[in-house]
Amino acid sequence: MWRLASVLGLLLLCAGCQSTHEDLIARGYPPAFADGFDDGCTSGRQAAGAITGEFRKNVPRYLKDSQYAEGWGDGFRQCQAMLQNQDREQYRSRHWDDREKAWQQQKDQDTARALRSP
Repeated sequence: MWRLASVLGLLLLCAGCQSTHEDLIARGYPPAFADGFDDGCTSGRQAAGAITGEFRKNVPRYLKDSQYAEGWGDGFRQCQAMLQNQDREQYRSRHWDDREKAWQQQKDQDTARALRSP
């Protein structure tokens, strides 16, 4: 009985997991856009320096299918930027000391004040 409950729990847990592709389709995006987003995202992560992944682009489809091309571009930009931001934050957390963090905070506050003043 315990084994059956464990298997059932695992199946229910996995049923709640969705890939980005499935999530985009569930949100109403066309399948071609979701396909392009997947390929572009993998390519964007690779371009940002990820060890895993490869450059993927179905060039004939990209040239003929505007939804695939739009999805590819969106996926590439978003995933490349996300990985670059993660790398930047990891570098800061490992290498910045308190003085540099305080300087960055002061600089950000000064910029905000300058932008608010008429």
